[in-house]
Amino acid sequence: MKTTLKILKYEFHNVIRNRWMLAYALFFLVISEALFQFGGDASKVMLSLMNVTLLIIPLVSLVFGTMYAYNSREFIELLLSQPVDRKWLFVGMHAGLALPLALAFVIGVTMPFVIHGVGEAGNTPTVVALIGAGIFLTLIFVALALLIAVVNEDKGRGFGVSILLWLFFAVIYDGLILLATLTFREYPMEQPVIVMTLFNPIDLARIALMLQFDISALMGYTGAVFEEFFGSVTGMVVSFGSLVVWTAFPFLLALRRFIQKDF
Repeated sequence: MKTTLKILKYEFHNVIRNRWMLAYALFFLVISEALFQFGGDASKVMLSLMNVTLLIIPLVSLVFGTMYAYNSREFIELLLSQPVDRKWLFVGMHAGLALPLALAFVIGVTMPFVIHGVGEAGNTPTVVALIGAGIFLTLIFVALALLIAVVNEDKGRGFGVSILLWLFFAVIYDGLILLATLTFREYPMEQPVIVMTLFNPIDLARIALMLQFDISALMGYTGAVFEEFFGSVTGMVVSFGSLVVWTAFPFLLALRRFIQKDF
């Protein structure tokens, strides 16, 4: 455990000093403040910020995580030459990479809301849900990035897989669901759509946030089905519970491949 904390401390300080972390935090800070200046209403700001969050966090977590894992290859090999448990080494690497990304997102998003007094408008639970969804997505896609880097020796191939994976979850997957519903429109598709939604963490985060806003007209087909089957409270529990599973599964899979990998 002490080894993990040392690795976590080293990775955290190393990542937090990276200029991209500052740019990442400033991006969310500038976007949030600009939305307040042009929109004014906190609910509209959160709705617009949700769309940005669901696209940017998975992309940055995948690309930055993959890049950092490949660039740390020599450091990892050096540590493995020491009497270090691979399991705790990987845990420290994942936490040291995911925590700075999550912290940068939280700081960039919350500062404008604190400045503009979001608590007075009664929007605090929605802001907390937005931050929670962002942290979940960060943990999930950092784990996927490490899994990609462990599985693929070639750096170019790893970056390509990261971009394709982001496109799949952010764009292609919803198109496949829409295609399936159109193809089998004569059959009851509600339950299959719910099952398919559980396999996309971005959709799960989107639905959890949309249920907070209680605007079924903007949820899309999958969100409307979720609300119809589970209702607001139960739907949020199911979606966030599924995000917990998504957080654990790629992490454990990447951990297993890291332990088995011959460096």
